Amino acid sequence: MARKEPEPVRITTATRSHSDDVGARQRRYLISMGIRTACFLAAVFSFGHWFMWIFLIASLVLPYVAVVLANAGASPDPGGMEATGPDPSLPQIEPGTPPRADGDEAGPEGRRQAS
Repeated sequence: MARKEPEPVRITTATRSHSDDVGARQRRYLISMGIRTACFLAAVFSFGHWFMWIFLIASLVLPYVAVVLANAGASPDPGGMEATGPDPSLPQIEPGTPPRADGDEAGPEGRRQAS
């Protein structure tokens, strides 16, 4: 029995890769068109019965539904990271003293010494 590799943990809210997205769209389209083909065949084999019309209408509506589902945009993967703020328990950098209008910055001793 083959062991399935665990999926890597995503650390961003990025969407799926392009190839994964195209593959998912193709699967959805093929499943929808398979159901449409089955409805059309059921309509052919149930000729003369009242439910033939249900299968026929479904086989006419499903191509539209399949195209709309296949063209649906890429959806981001659920469970992305949430935005967080700063942790108040960690030490913070204290704001510095703003520079004075004459361009001289006040240092820890008060005034900066000219060199």
